[in-house]
Amino acid sequence: MGLSLFAVKKRCQNYDITIFQTPKYGEEKGYEQVYRLNIKASGHNEALQHVFCMFNVSDRVPDDYEARFISTGDILLIDEVKRGQTYYKLLSGGWTKINRVHVR
Repeated sequence: MGLSLFAVKKRCQNYDITIFQTPKYGEEKGYEQVYRLNIKASGHNEALQHVFCMFNVSDRVPDDYEARFISTGDILLIDEVKRGQTYYKLLSGGWTKINRVHVR
């Protein structure tokens, strides 16, 4: 009996993503919305990775983006409308889900 391998492709969906940063790197308060975009991904982890890569390589940063590169302490909001909103903060170990109370 032969083993058949099929690539399992997850269904992609559009995610509405908002990037929040503090005015100065390293601050813990005063987060402000700096950019909003739509990303097509198969899940939150893929969307987070895509945004990180896009906003940390000069050639991939959108022309209308005027903030700094994504770095430790920055927050992303993934808004799925009917499914709700999820906030992630970039910590030294990667993206961590947080409560929205951190965004002020």
